[in-house]
Amino acid sequence: MSETNHVALPSLTGWALILGASSGFGAAVSRTLARAGCHIIGVHLDRRATMPAVEQLTEEIRGLGREAWFFNVNAADEQRRAEVLDEVKRRFDERGQGEQVRVLLHSLAFGTLRPFVDADPKEQLTPRQMDMTCDVMAHSLVYWTQAVLERDLMSSEGRIYAMTSNGARETWGGYGAVSAAKSALESHCRQLAMELAPRGITVNALCAGVTDTPALKKIPNNDKIAEVAIRKVPTHRLTLPEDIAHAIVALAQPCTYWMTGNTLFIDGGEAHSG
Repeated sequence: MSETNHVALPSLTGWALILGASSGFGAAVSRTLARAGCHIIGVHLDRRATMPAVEQLTEEIRGLGREAWFFNVNAADEQRRAEVLDEVKRRFDERGQGEQVRVLLHSLAFGTLRPFVDADPKEQLTPRQMDMTCDVMAHSLVYWTQAVLERDLMSSEGRIYAMTSNGARETWGGYGAVSAAKSALESHCRQLAMELAPRGITVNALCAGVTDTPALKKIPNNDKIAEVAIRKVPTHRLTLPEDIAHAIVALAQPCTYWMTGNTLFIDGGEAHSG
């Protein structure tokens, strides 16, 4: 366990809905929000080989005295989304305690890493791959938000966060479709922030620094990307998932009601250094 897990956290109550809860940012945020006081609803897509890690995470959360409702489904599937949220609403209603979602984190990292143009046309990005990448990594934020609000599942102090990256502003080999998705994701956050402000719900994109996650390992030349990041960050280390998790606990406090529609950099100074 990382030494960052010993950081003192402010308390936070309610439920957190984590999309992409089983690894990387999603797992760290699930664990850390549970430490702060939240119950966790986790949506993830895992095969049998990676399920032990999911089971360990849910055990950790329950060991903290929190609820852990995890759903192994495709978060981009409309029917599965409806089934998950209908079940959550059913459980909330059954408990009869007026419970609602306090934090919604969109941390879905599933897309195609191919060049737009290649000497071999078979190796370049297809329309279907572009659509899938943008749908999963950007548009699904809108659809989950709509579905949560339609069921009146979100608190009037709700906080919505979506994980973006510097790839929305930089060019990396094979990253074009994901870059487009991240740019769209940031735009969706701004639009949702404007529309949800009257409800008291804030929406922000979180731009982490380069982080050693399963998603990073899939990017071509990821070792070079990591080397550059370590050189640029004043403390000369990569961002950790726990760095983002701790920031979310702080940002989800009631006193941050006036912070919305932004892309917030949580990167140790990486984006604006050297």
